[in-house]
Amino acid sequence: MESQNKVVLVTGGSRGLGRDMALRLAEQGMDVLITYNTNAAEAATVVATIEGMGRKAAAFQLNVADSQSYTKFYTTVATWLQTHTGTTKLHGLVNNAGTALHAPFADTTEDQFDAIMNIHYKAVFFMAQKALPYLADGGRIVNISSGLARFSYPGSSAYGSAKGAVEVLTRYMARELGSRGITVNVVAPGAIETDFGGGLVRDNPQLNAQIASVTALGRVGLPTDIGGVVAFLCSDAAKWITGQRIEVSGGMNL
Repeated sequence: MESQNKVVLVTGGSRGLGRDMALRLAEQGMDVLITYNTNAAEAATVVATIEGMGRKAAAFQLNVADSQSYTKFYTTVATWLQTHTGTTKLHGLVNNAGTALHAPFADTTEDQFDAIMNIHYKAVFFMAQKALPYLADGGRIVNISSGLARFSYPGSSAYGSAKGAVEVLTRYMARELGSRGITVNVVAPGAIETDFGGGLVRDNPQLNAQIASVTALGRVGLPTDIGGVVAFLCSDAAKWITGQRIEVSGGMNL
């Protein structure tokens, strides 16, 4: 019997922003699949939480830096979908998985640059491309960028420029996939208190206070500030929004 519930895939959904996105999607009545790179236990906890909300969920191991693994990954996802929903179709893809890099422009190595581009740009491009046979017409793609694509903090040249590339890519995807009714948008978080980048924003009081001082709403962001926006973009209420960049930063550096 085919499920009437929409299924959304969130990469990097075991912790931080991805975890909150997965939970908010479930709150909106969607079933959620997440990927994790190394922490199977945290991923299992997220799955259990979503199942406790009465939604279907599953976690799949995926290193998004390895684009050669995507075809096999989607085959595995399609098997799960067929078994649990009666169809191989996804409603949405959220390209969230990522790592941080804090390195001055002058000192950034080619290996560091390649790693950032593979994870933050190439992965977004080809995860979405390989998803197309499984993405339902009228589906949703949400790419996660960063406020660092709009404003610059020293040490984020590779990371911020990769996110800038994602924002341009998003407009092209929205244009080319519009004939299928698929919307493609960018959510760009500001500085958030998570373990991302070794917990730099969360654990450095001086940096935390400095960011709060240049933010209109007067504080640093929390993971719970982001997931609801992603869930909205995957909902029917956002069906006429595509090719847009929504910064969720509390008004940072306005």
